[in-house]
Amino acid sequence: MASTGRARGAASEAADAAGRAKDTAQDAAVKAERSRAATWVERVGQVANGVVHLIIGMLAFGVAFGAGGSADQSGAMRAIQQTPLGGIALWAVGIALIALALHAAVTAVAVSRRDAKEALKAAGRGIAYAVVGSTALVYAVGGSSDGEESTESLSGELMASPWGLWLVGLIGLVIAAVGISFVVKGARRGFREDVAPPRRFRRLVDLAGTAGYVMKGLAVVVVGGLFVTAAFTHDAEQAGGLDGALQSLTTVPGGVFALIAIAVGLLLYGLYCFARSAWPR
Repeated sequence: MASTGRARGAASEAADAAGRAKDTAQDAAVKAERSRAATWVERVGQVANGVVHLIIGMLAFGVAFGAGGSADQSGAMRAIQQTPLGGIALWAVGIALIALALHAAVTAVAVSRRDAKEALKAAGRGIAYAVVGSTALVYAVGGSSDGEESTESLSGELMASPWGLWLVGLIGLVIAAVGISFVVKGARRGFREDVAPPRRFRRLVDLAGTAGYVMKGLAVVVVGGLFVTAAFTHDAEQAGGLDGALQSLTTVPGGVFALIAIAVGLLLYGLYCFARSAWPR
């Protein structure tokens, strides 16, 4: 009995210590999130994010008009790589986005105490920024990456495993849900919580934010649809990233017009990122 009591006491002390460590981490995250350095990380990171979206938007126009190219993060990095001082630009974009990913992670910890849903969203943003930032750094050191091949390879490996088809389908539904959340945020102008432009620019920022979020969201929904299609058809090649989603629109009636609308939306989303950098709330 005595040993049982000591074990319970030790477990209680360990739980208390873990709770104190969690509170300490959250307090530190809140302090870091409110620091001036964090504000500048957010602003610089949003500029990099805007540049990437502007380039993807222009590449999407190229796909719509038959110019070829990959309208995704890898295509954007190749486009930057081919410019004068492209290597330096890639390092800048990569570092800025990785820093933005860390900022999002800190935000996730900071808000987890009061809002688990917002913490989950911040964590998701952090993962997205980290993926794009790491892609930029791969190109900065002279490497390359093919988002479509990576997606198809991952889907193929998953589908070969038990319950793989269900897992690929579930991934597609999750991606589609993320896209829908973008559409809803744009339609309801929820992005206003993140930006505070001067009155004379408010209407322009509203236009960029609304169209940007809605069109980007629709593109993400199509990506999710490709994963679901791959699961139903047992064909990993049906799964694809952003470029695959945009390319697929060119094969359906009226799809080119939808692709042009998405391209415009991606350009406007890039401008919204610049506005968010200039006038953070």
